[in-house]
Amino acid sequence: MTEKKTHVLDVPGAVLTYDVREAAAPSDEPTLLMIGLPMGAEGFTTLASHFTDRTVVTYDPRGVERSTRTGAPGIADHADDVHRVIEAVGGGPVDLFASSGGALVALDLAARHPGDLRTVVAHEPPLPSVLPDRAAMVAALTDIHDTYQTKGFGAGMAKFIALVMARGELTADYLDQPDPDPAVFGLPTEDDGNRDDLLLGVNMRLLAQYEPDWTAVRASASTPLIAVGEDTNDEMTGRSSRAAAALLDAEAVVFPGGHGGFSGGEYGQPADKPVEFATRLREVLAR
Repeated sequence: MTEKKTHVLDVPGAVLTYDVREAAAPSDEPTLLMIGLPMGAEGFTTLASHFTDRTVVTYDPRGVERSTRTGAPGIADHADDVHRVIEAVGGGPVDLFASSGGALVALDLAARHPGDLRTVVAHEPPLPSVLPDRAAMVAALTDIHDTYQTKGFGAGMAKFIALVMARGELTADYLDQPDPDPAVFGLPTEDDGNRDDLLLGVNMRLLAQYEPDWTAVRASASTPLIAVGEDTNDEMTGRSSRAAAALLDAEAVVFPGGHGGFSGGEYGQPADKPVEFATRLREVLAR
């Protein structure tokens, strides 16, 4: 794979930064786009390195790392951004691997811009709308947002970590438990006054409200494959992945590792299973 080339793209309400890694040799394989939310391009560095036989494109969503934003973007805004990036790199259909919140963007893109896509792998979409405990989950997400607004990053992120670690259905009294201590997670206990965090300040409300257009998703020629990590149990992303796959009359495709199974430790966390994950992704894209 050649060295990545970085580009910027002016779009309404944002300036997007994206990277293109050309194939090491001429290739007939479609471009492979890797997206996350709120994770940016850096998180796909290891995974991209396993696909030297095709062009790989990664990008920072608006408001993440190198990309700027104004206002509070919705899932449709992010999907339109991905559509514009695809057009900027030569148009579709591309293969799309989408992680976490990026998987929600992939579902929206498949519904509204199906011609952009060949194969879509939506890995562990966080979708409270498909869960039986939707009301309790929405209340928890709203509480995280409100805690961030009133107490700052550490307090809000501690509640977010506790929520994503919770297994099984939430009960109606979930919010009655004591607030988690940010210090336990290595988070700051003091409020720095910053309220620009995309995950806590915007995405918590997006997750609480977003419901894909399942009719349009099913009608898309690139009906997404919903993927789940083999190490993800009954946490929210595992439960919503399996439920979303069922809505598409399928079973979730199992990948090595957990929610970040493709991670090579780009953000300082231990690597998961990036080699095995890349092998599995190659198998799925070849179907």
